[in-house]
Amino acid sequence: MDTVLTPASWVVVGLDNGGTCNNATVLDATGRFLVDRLVENPSLVTDGPESAVEQLAEALGNILTLTSTPLTLVRAVGLDTPGPASADGVISSKGSTNFNQVSWHGFDIRGALEARIGLPVVYNNDANAAALYAHHRHFGADASRTGSISAVVGTGLGGGVVENGRVISGAAGMAGELGHVQIPLHGVLEDGQPVPVCNCGFSGDVESIASLTGIKKNLLPYWLTRFPDHPLAAEPIEKAAKLLRGYGEKNDPLALSVFGQQAKAIGKLFTIAANFTDPHAYFLGGGVVEATPAFRQWFLNTVREHTQLRQEQVAVSSFSLVPDLDMAGARGAAVAALDTVKSA
Repeated sequence: MDTVLTPASWVVVGLDNGGTCNNATVLDATGRFLVDRLVENPSLVTDGPESAVEQLAEALGNILTLTSTPLTLVRAVGLDTPGPASADGVISSKGSTNFNQVSWHGFDIRGALEARIGLPVVYNNDANAAALYAHHRHFGADASRTGSISAVVGTGLGGGVVENGRVISGAAGMAGELGHVQIPLHGVLEDGQPVPVCNCGFSGDVESIASLTGIKKNLLPYWLTRFPDHPLAAEPIEKAAKLLRGYGEKNDPLALSVFGQQAKAIGKLFTIAANFTDPHAYFLGGGVVEATPAFRQWFLNTVREHTQLRQEQVAVSSFSLVPDLDMAGARGAAVAALDTVKSA
């Protein structure tokens, strides 16, 4: 049953901006979320910045009405959007998948929303926000004393690095772009399999393998040559890529070969992380989390098996799925806003 609470004290709001919808949540000063479900409105990002910012303002108004929260109780708003963008929420000068019109290139979405609503706005990209929520949900009171790394498999591969409860953003805001970490391919690719190429221009980075784009461009075309009579061979590659997870859930050999390579690639990524930040937890999110329990557990187990940890690290680290994935972005954005208010 859906639950809507009213605030016990001052609050922050989390707004997750996506290609189709915005999702909003409210977090009060005690760390309690006031809604336990998606609360969405159309994002209208394809209509350009002015319409999109107005929709974000509407999302704020909607969630405050739903939770009976006066605007005067809101101390800050957390905002996340898909990247790439700067640490201050300026969309890349080259745009992105969601922000492909020229009017978005170099647009300061954080600043525009702040001016529109008259409240401080704290920005993160969507993968960082999800990583932050996963971290705080997993560690609770120990969040500020622990570190984690998250890989979120979607159209691309998003990621987030959290240390002492805070997202590592870096000098240009581009830390945690884990999809573009190049990994050793030995043990991942088959003999004679072409080296995958990413849309960013890199060869052999994680996203070129562990993403829907990687399936479509690189993995599935190769594996269909190994399984020429597979039903997906008769489908356009775009459709076949989207249907693949359903086959994986039925233990189809071709699908398990593809997803097995994705899991191995993420294991290589986590091995690099183990030697770089030595995190307490490794989180996995994305479409594989939204799959059947047996398939997602197989995928997580395969990632774990291919993450090479020292005995001391095994004893103090864990592997988990990003929880509440459809709400993780908005919730992580709210957590970031709450941390900013409390540390001011």
